Amino acid sequence: MGKETTKTTLLEIGTRIILEKGFNHTGIQEILQTAGVPKGSFYYYFKSKEDFGLQVLENYAQAYQATLERCLEDQTLTPLSRLRRHFEESCKRFESRQCRNGCLIGNLSQELADQSEIFRSRLEEILSHWRERFAKCLYEAQEAGEIPSDLNPHDLAEFLLNSWEGAILRAKVTKTIAPLEAFIQIVFESTLKG
Repeated sequence: MGKETTKTTLLEIGTRIILEKGFNHTGIQEILQTAGVPKGSFYYYFKSKEDFGLQVLENYAQAYQATLERCLEDQTLTPLSRLRRHFEESCKRFESRQCRNGCLIGNLSQELADQSEIFRSRLEEILSHWRERFAKCLYEAQEAGEIPSDLNPHDLAEFLLNSWEGAILRAKVTKTIAPLEAFIQIVFESTLKG
């Protein structure tokens, strides 16, 4: 494998294992064995397990950002349709994984926010960025007359983000997408109904 391919492979395998086991229960040796990479290679690319975890976090955040952009910037749909499509696609992805793993950002927030200020701070930045993307779409929905003008887009975005992450947690526990479907129905058929 080339250098970039090796690093990418380590990050992808690390993401998968961290999603399954959590950061604290993921061992470097397991990642290396799964990737078929010698131990020295890990420290060529990453200073420490923490550095590795932060890079896994960045990769995941960038991939999710691309998904957000694809859904929320699609000008062929109304703003609320874009937002709804984003949540519906996320629901389908979660269902395709048998309601396992959840959201890496949500998982690491629960696991590491009280253990590591570096992780807590970066996780908050990522979640805040997602909230702002939702708020922008909600503001556009307001301008288009899809939602009432007296609603605060930033407060709504905070509510959506918190509720969605909670619905993912419940879906993991119940092993069904019913909490995600309930979120989508209540948000788009009641809460945001113009």
